[in-house]
Order: sequence, then structure tokens, then C-alpha cells
Amino acid sequence: MNWLDWGYLGIFLLMVLENVIPPVPSEVIMGLGGIAAGQGKMNFLLLVLVGTSGCILGNLFWYEIGRRYGYQRLRPAIDRWGRWLTMDWEDVEKLRRFFDRWGGITVFVFRFMPIGRTVISIPAGLLQMPFWPFVIYTAAGSAIWNTILVGAGYWLGASFETIDRWIAPGVVAIVVVAVLLYIWRVVTWKPRDQR
Repeated sequence: MNWLDWGYLGIFLLMVLENVIPPVPSEVIMGLGGIAAGQGKMNFLLLVLVGTSGCILGNLFWYEIGRRYGYQRLRPAIDRWGRWLTMDWEDVEKLRRFFDRWGGITVFVFRFMPIGRTVISIPAGLLQMPFWPFVIYTAAGSAIWNTILVGAGYWLGASFETIDRWIAPGVVAIVVVAVLLYIWRVVTWKPRDQR
């Protein structure tokens, strides 16, 4: 039995899971949904709405964990693992001030990043971003991203291989660059008192 046989409920549940424990990337879920829409098996707009609803619920999971934990409780972790996190407490305070001012647009922009879409929910919660702005920016960014993915499936053809040939190399390149940047930052990072 194909997960698409579950219809919109299957899309919703997979998008929740994709944001909680990323078993399958949204590119696959929404791209294949777009193919189904192109074949007349699903409605394009309803598919985007259901996928976006799943994104919101999945991201609220990590937002709530961050909110309950609170950024002040990060201090022992920063003191202990600052080298591997490549930050000290002053960096956390700068991030908090940045998020107070630009948190909404940051959440919105991260919804388009293959490796940051879910991760940004944690600092949003940790830094106490208000609930409704978080939901609104998450919904707006996720709706645009899902529309692009459904549109790709709809227009690129009737097989996942076509979408995969376009999207997968870009996602892999972004992940490789992110890992290399992290390694470079760990190697070159010095605590503030040694700078």
C-alpha cells in the first residue's frame, strides 16, 4: 500500500513527522503529492494547505520544547560544550537581542532552507518568541515552500526521479557546505576571553 493511498491525512501525518523526526524530506512528500495533483488525484491548493498544517504542528513540537527549557538553562551547556557549539554566553545574549528584533523574519526565511527549517523552531522557543507571530511566520514560509514543491511535482512530470534529479543535488550541496563551515568554525573558534 502506497502512503499516497492515505490521501491528505497521509500527507499531513508525514509532514508532521518530517518536522519532528525527519524520516522523509518534505521535497519527497510534497513533490510526490504534486505529481498526484498533476494526475488529477489530489487538489493542488488543498495539498498545500494540508502540508502546511503538518509543518506548523511539527514545528510547534520543537518550539514548545525550546520554550519550556528556556534560554537561561543553556548556560551550563554553553560553559561545558561552548567549543563544539562554537559560542560563549555573550554570543547567546547577542542571539537573543537579534531574535527580539528579527525573530519573525528569521523564522520565515529559515522555512526555505533544507537543513534549517525545523532547527529554527528551537531557538524561537528558547528565546521566547511570541506564539502567534511564530505560527504566522511558520505558516507563511511553509506555505510558500510547499507551493514550490507541489508545483515542481505538478510541472516536472509523472515520476519522482525527475524531481530528485533537480532537487537532490542542491540539497546535498547545501548540507556539505554547512558541514564544512561547521568544521572550519570549530577549528578556528576561540573563547571570547582569548580573542
